[in-house]
Amino acid sequence: MASSTNITAFLDTLPAQRRPEFERVWDVVRRHIPAGYEEVVSKNMLVFQVPLERYPDTYNGQPLWYVALASAKSYLSLHLMPVYGDAGLAKQLADGFRAAGKKLDMGKACIHFKSADDLDLDVIGRIVSKFAPERWIEIAKAARRQSSERRKSRRRGQ
Repeated sequence: MASSTNITAFLDTLPAQRRPEFERVWDVVRRHIPAGYEEVVSKNMLVFQVPLERYPDTYNGQPLWYVALASAKSYLSLHLMPVYGDAGLAKQLADGFRAAGKKLDMGKACIHFKSADDLDLDVIGRIVSKFAPERWIEIAKAARRQSSERRKSRRRGQ
């Protein structure tokens, strides 16, 4: 886990009006994150990731991210990596927001919001709790194999 000093220093950089919203969402993530992920400050975000000691063979040599939370200029963003490429989880997220009467402002795996009240924190908690690091590593390896196979197939087709 990141030192509490690093996290406190990171939180101290947030605008005063955003910090409570940021902390509300991060608290949900922390309560639901499966054991084995490490909490770090990386690229100006709070991140839960698979430690490199546990999975060093990533595609880019960097730790495998699972969830990240950032503060941009005019919004906050929650990066839910498990949703990217998993149609079932993406549907669960969208359905949860719809049922809660919330508008889902999302890219591939990144939800933009201004207030924690804009989010369905229950469905986010369920998604965060979905994959232990071992399973997340399996998913990453499978995606990497599929990507490699697609590249090989394209080369053979040329």
